[in-house]
Amino acid sequence: MDKNTENIKQFITEDGSSSLYNEHLRESYHSTHGAWQESVYVYIERGLQKAFEKFDDEEIRVFEVGFGTGLNALLSLIEARNNSRKVLFDSLEPFPIISDLVKQLHFPKLDEEQRTLFTHMHAQPMDSSFNYGPFFSLEKKYLKLEDFQASKGNYHVIYFDAFAPSKQPELWEKEMLQKVVDALARGGVFVTYSAKGQLKRDLASLGMTVESLSGPPGKMEMVRAMKL
Repeated sequence: MDKNTENIKQFITEDGSSSLYNEHLRESYHSTHGAWQESVYVYIERGLQKAFEKFDDEEIRVFEVGFGTGLNALLSLIEARNNSRKVLFDSLEPFPIISDLVKQLHFPKLDEEQRTLFTHMHAQPMDSSFNYGPFFSLEKKYLKLEDFQASKGNYHVIYFDAFAPSKQPELWEKEMLQKVVDALARGGVFVTYSAKGQLKRDLASLGMTVESLSGPPGKMEMVRAMKL
């Protein structure tokens, strides 16, 4: 087993929802203050909903760095259905979690159908696309960000959900940020839980309008940036 996927343990965060802890990196996949509320706040309310407002007559293409537990993808599916908006969701994950861990993940707010969808998302083969009804499709890409090549201007939203800069600094370097900024359409939205000063400076130097927003519970700030 790869060192990046072994020694990963499930735990319950403060809002009652599950996350995972990577003992190799000594890092959790979500905020310990609440996995569910962090994903909703950062990626849905500050990211996807903003894209719905800005691109009100278009299908929305989302690019996620780090499929992880799959929570962001599932919440995006739910939001797409609730708003009757077509969302095409591409997610990178070079180290998918094993099925035994998927079974342990617990999100109390999910109904039975949503839990079934969540399980299917993880069972879906890598590098394949699947339509979850008329409003959502998912493709999980078995790639590292370093190896990913996107068409310029292809996406409306970037969910940058890599492990923290202190744990995976190579993913937060300006060269990697340039790659994801290039993939954004004009007016596109970049969101991440991180609020590092260097991140904000690099995004600004790449032509992005950078906002420091209040963070989810337990975190002072997060970053949202728009492509001019």
